[in-house]
Amino acid sequence: MAKMTGTVKWFSARRGYGFISDEEEKDYFVHFSEIQTEGFRTLKPGQQVTFEATEDEQERELAKEVYPEDAVSEEEELESSEAGL
Repeated sequence: MAKMTGTVKWFSARRGYGFISDEEEKDYFVHFSEIQTEGFRTLKPGQQVTFEATEDEQERELAKEVYPEDAVSEEEELESSEAGL
């Protein structure tokens, strides 16, 4: 899997899925379960994200481990808490 950055094209909080476009305007399907945030997992159109790009069995492009730009990753949270020790 490749780590990428992209922009949310659209996301339906009601349906729980949407699409992210990468810098080359390639679209990746994203399911709410892959959004790495606390609480209600949703994305906003135009929001910047980082994600792991992969394919499913039918070779459809998928976004996994999606981190919204304003979210802090588990790794970053751990690093900042260790720095305060």
